Amino acid sequence: MINFIKNIFILFLIPFFIGAASSFSLPPYDLFFINFFTFPILYLLVISIKKKTFSFIFGCVFGFGYFISSLYWIANALTFDETFKALIPISIIAIPLFLGLFYGLVTFVVSLIKLKKNFSSILIFSLIFAIIEFIRGHILGGFPWNLIVYSLSNYIYSIQLLSIIGTYSLNLFVITLFTLPVLIFFNQTFKSKLIGVFLIIIIILLNILFGYWNINNSNKTIKQKIDYKIKIVNPKITIDRFFNIDDSEPLISEIISLSKTNNNQKSLYIFPEGIFSHIYFKDLQYYKKLFQENFSDEDIIILGMNTQKIENDEYKIYNSLIVTDNNLNLLSKYDKIKLVPFGEFLPLENILSKFGLKKITDGYQSFSSSKDRRKVINLNLNNFNFIPLICYEVIYSGKIDSDNQKNNFIVNISEDGWFGETIGLDQHFSHSIFRSIEEGKNFIRSSNNGISGYINPLGIVNEKLKSTKRGMIVIDYFYKPIKTIFGLYGNKIFIYIVVIYIILIFLIKIFELRRGNEKRLFIYK
Repeated sequence: MINFIKNIFILFLIPFFIGAASSFSLPPYDLFFINFFTFPILYLLVISIKKKTFSFIFGCVFGFGYFISSLYWIANALTFDETFKALIPISIIAIPLFLGLFYGLVTFVVSLIKLKKNFSSILIFSLIFAIIEFIRGHILGGFPWNLIVYSLSNYIYSIQLLSIIGTYSLNLFVITLFTLPVLIFFNQTFKSKLIGVFLIIIIILLNILFGYWNINNSNKTIKQKIDYKIKIVNPKITIDRFFNIDDSEPLISEIISLSKTNNNQKSLYIFPEGIFSHIYFKDLQYYKKLFQENFSDEDIIILGMNTQKIENDEYKIYNSLIVTDNNLNLLSKYDKIKLVPFGEFLPLENILSKFGLKKITDGYQSFSSSKDRRKVINLNLNNFNFIPLICYEVIYSGKIDSDNQKNNFIVNISEDGWFGETIGLDQHFSHSIFRSIEEGKNFIRSSNNGISGYINPLGIVNEKLKSTKRGMIVIDYFYKPIKTIFGLYGNKIFIYIVVIYIILIFLIKIFELRRGNEKRLFIYK
């Protein structure tokens, strides 16, 4: 009975609590040092568990604790429609449980290998962990939210390496770093402890020194004036107003008034995703007079709203980024490619719709995904070509498809009201910082009920407007974009780093075997 209770404690309580503790390393808490304790404990317990089934359960529970503590806010999206409220408890449990399976896979694979408390074993553990995180970011559409590396989001000097190796490779390095204390606290030899301390200090110092050099390299951060104003609007319009609007004109007038327009000043206005989600773009034409009266002939307006078209005799709707002038002439349009499951489309719609289910956003029909590759939008404004991203498309590392030589901005429009006033807002914003460094681009984010801001190509947040504030950010300058190695090669670099890790592991293994043989020979003599 005592052994049974002990096994239950080890398999369920310990991994759940260390997983939940690790979640506090993420934004907005940013207590990254917690992982220097949780990851060594995770590693040591996993290599101590004899049964492979138990190892899998252990990892699943660790992942469940990590994700339920950091992704509970997803359930907030189900509070806006009575149809979904009954599913709130299920979503709180089901999503972390599914994501936890990936961490169960990590510990299961590790259990198949006889790992020890040495450097090569730590490298193997980190490599397995990082590869499965990479798979999580791509399989079934991918959900790379809350990778371990995001615990460094607000330590700008520590993440400059993203410009060279990208998020997944830095995630591999970070997992290795967090696991290294095994050599310090849980190894008996003084030499191993010394090696562990030395490695941690060297890795941290080299990374920070590179970050310091990169940020202070003035040739890469030349400030350039622009002959117009970029105005990022944060309306703070509650989502329920979009669903319960009888007359669109008051809402449209209110949103326009927030931009504090000046007809004598040439401006580019950037409004959030779905800001007029209760109507389609063609219906907005009825309110053309409002735009003509409040915007000048030289103004350009970027906004997110729904569009529709008939394609192959099929009626389709899209979540779109619209570029227009003050006469609502369509200058350019981007239709969202990566849609949110259940949020913007209902998987297995033909079956699940029969049970009364629909997508969470307004309307019953699912959005259609654009098949076109993302493009650079050229507005014929001086030095303003941009890559469009809508909402959570920003979470995908290496999928920006930008041309490093032709564009200097990434524009992300989002509606974060689905998250409520939760930690999800800070987590979403942190992805913007990562993408700006990876691609070496100025990053503009306009988010209704979320965090709006302007981030320079080094990931430094120059301007920021929190979710609790209504207002506007005005920019009349930008920084010279940086041609990054990661921007050119994308996630191919992760594959190269994996190969380097494998080679390094073999070399260290050979060294450890030779050293072991020498010790045995010395004892024999």
